[in-house]
Amino acid sequence: MKTLSSPTNSSTITGFILLGFPCPREGQILLFVLFFVVYLLTLMGNASIICAVRWDQRLHTPMYLLLANFSFLEIWYVTSTVPNMLANFLSDTKVISFSGCFLQFYFFFSLGSTECFFLAVMAFDRYLAICRPLHYPSLMTGRLCNILVISCWVLGFLWFPVPIIIISQMSFCGSRIIDHFLCDPGPLLALSCVRNSLIELTSSTLSSLLLFIPFFFIMGSYTLVMRAVLRVPSAAGRRKAFSTCGSHVTVVSLFYGSVMVMYVSPTSDHTAGMQKLVTLFYSVVTPLINPVIYSLRNKDMKHAMKKLLKI
Repeated sequence: MKTLSSPTNSSTITGFILLGFPCPREGQILLFVLFFVVYLLTLMGNASIICAVRWDQRLHTPMYLLLANFSFLEIWYVTSTVPNMLANFLSDTKVISFSGCFLQFYFFFSLGSTECFFLAVMAFDRYLAICRPLHYPSLMTGRLCNILVISCWVLGFLWFPVPIIIISQMSFCGSRIIDHFLCDPGPLLALSCVRNSLIELTSSTLSSLLLFIPFFFIMGSYTLVMRAVLRVPSAAGRRKAFSTCGSHVTVVSLFYGSVMVMYVSPTSDHTAGMQKLVTLFYSVVTPLINPVIYSLRNKDMKHAMKKLLKI
């Protein structure tokens, strides 16, 4: 990794400064308390779903096993950013090392990539359950479910290493201040000595492919699901079918609605305020409300959560 240097000062600098949310010391402490509570609630909510699926035999189906794995992913996804953010609120220097910055970059984007693939797999599961109900048990076996889960993790962690390694080898000049609360490609590329349009285009293309391929797969799956549901003669049957998909559709809408704003176009073209706001929504807020969405909109999960709370 190349060191950060200045045209007028060739001294080695040991890291970047994550500016975060600039405000007086009292405001930093207030933000620390707020995000600490949000982090704990996120961990508790997603861990509750994992425990409910683990202990309730009725939830030992591919749909809920995928949900439990998704909740496990959300725990690590929020952990890739929030603990460092909390430490940053109490830090006077707000310095993050080169290695720490690019490790966060890698894990944050790899976990986000894994989430995109998980959402697509969960849509595929709902397609099989609604459009191929008689063949569903023989198609979505435990073995296939495990293969899909492992594939999501492997693909997610193999999607971004090359551009991250390339960016880490760039030379950075002038200010080492990253006007963000995490190491994001936009602010990092803005600090490079020479703006490299090819790297920006590559990063944008990989992000677009990562988003649009699973997204179109999800849309195609739910188009077929919608056609199948509309053919159901009874209103009760249609409501039941929609209820099994409603939670997932809501989560997909929240996640993709915010992520596409950031990473479909070159990220360095967005203002710092927009980057922070949108990134905060899909990296912190969405993992917080996902357990609420799945718990409130699903009767089986709601029942399992009530049993879990009584233990």
